[in-house]
Amino acid sequence: MSKKVVVFSSNTCGYCTMAKEYLTEKGVAYEERNVSDDIEARKELMSKGFMGVPVIYVEDEVIQGFNKAKLDELLGL
Repeated sequence: MSKKVVVFSSNTCGYCTMAKEYLTEKGVAYEERNVSDDIEARKELMSKGFMGVPVIYVEDEVIQGFNKAKLDELLGL
């Protein structure tokens, strides 16, 4: 069973790039919400109290920053 993964990122965020590359390497499909290009994504993220990226949602769980161990745990990798 694949879990829904959403990555809030920006164009200038190195940790965002690393997180997306890691998910791709592991074969995990994800939806990217780029706050640099998508004003609605920026508003959504800020409304949830986050001011920085990456913010990664795995189903209803949230990871702020790029945390491989937590990603692996939530994704069952």
